Amino acid sequence: MTSPGGKEVCLNGHLWLAAGLALLSFVSGMLGMGVGLLALPFLGLFFSDLVNQVQPLSLLLNGVTAGSSLIGFARSGLVAWRPGILLALTTALVSPLGVVVAQRINPIALWSLFFLASLYLAYRLLFSQKRGRSSENSRSTGELGTGAGLLLALALSLPAAFIGGMLGVGPGAILMPLLILMGFEARSVAAMNSLVVIPSSFSALLTHGATARIDLSLAGSLSLIGAIAALLGARLTARRVSGRQLEQLLGLLILLLASGKFARLLSR
Repeated sequence: MTSPGGKEVCLNGHLWLAAGLALLSFVSGMLGMGVGLLALPFLGLFFSDLVNQVQPLSLLLNGVTAGSSLIGFARSGLVAWRPGILLALTTALVSPLGVVVAQRINPIALWSLFFLASLYLAYRLLFSQKRGRSSENSRSTGELGTGAGLLLALALSLPAAFIGGMLGVGPGAILMPLLILMGFEARSVAAMNSLVVIPSSFSALLTHGATARIDLSLAGSLSLIGAIAALLGARLTARRVSGRQLEQLLGLLILLLASGKFARLLSR
């Protein structure tokens, strides 16, 4: 695996990579969204090829950490299995289409899309007046199982899966804030989202199969680190974190990522 300068990533670089991924996986585990959204810009600091290095590794880690989060949430009975499985199958079919498009357009366009979408979602989560209601007044994800709620979730999952596959972050990073903005309680969404993320991440990863450049030993080590950290994060959310606190954390993280990417785009 190579660094942006073309040299092998040194041992010190591996340590920073592992430590940073552990922290990001813990936070993503709290949110149940897989580490892809947070890992994508972070991995870009170590590897230069967005489509063939960063995105495949991000998708792999996204699926692994989401699976670990699912275990943590399931132990607390927070997972809505029926709508989650349906959304998981839908996003798994759509995500590879985004990967195909990503391999045919300019990376700058991908990062610009990432910035714009992130900025909008962060603003809505942090500053929208509608977010003032309490978790008790929010709808549970059980309402996604039938009728209009399920149709709404399916409609949102299609663009979320396509854009998530195109950016290499999986659909959960986009679907989760959208569902929260539609009024569903954050902890329940986080739990179900961890299920939705898994198949779509791996189906998108398979689309990268012929062109991916991943060091398998390093990917395995990072996957183990990420899985442990994500499990701990999910258990913390299930036991200690309120829905509103989770919304604020998600909005803040998205805002920080969008701002950082914007600064990098301006420096080019």
